[in-house]
Amino acid sequence: MNIVLQAAPQGGGGNFLFILIMVVIMFAFMIFPSMRRQRQEKKFYESLKKGDKVIMKSGLHGRIVELTDTSVVIETLSGKLKFERTAVSLDYSRRIQQTEDK
Repeated sequence: MNIVLQAAPQGGGGNFLFILIMVVIMFAFMIFPSMRRQRQEKKFYESLKKGDKVIMKSGLHGRIVELTDTSVVIETLSGKLKFERTAVSLDYSRRIQQTEDK
């Protein structure tokens, strides 16, 4: 009677499918948003131009007076300062530009 009730051995396909689904979910929730954010930042840095008001990631406010491929010179009340383009805050600079447009 014991022989009839025993189940046939199963393959490991279910475990592989579970791992594959977890990788796809991880990719969808972690990798895609960061890739989208990188594209937005690259587009923002390329769209910077002279005269734009910006806020640096350190909180410094200023107006762009000079641009190169990798750096930006901003004018503040205390003088001109040179930073890398990536030091410009995307979020805060967009907010200040939106309030100017209104």
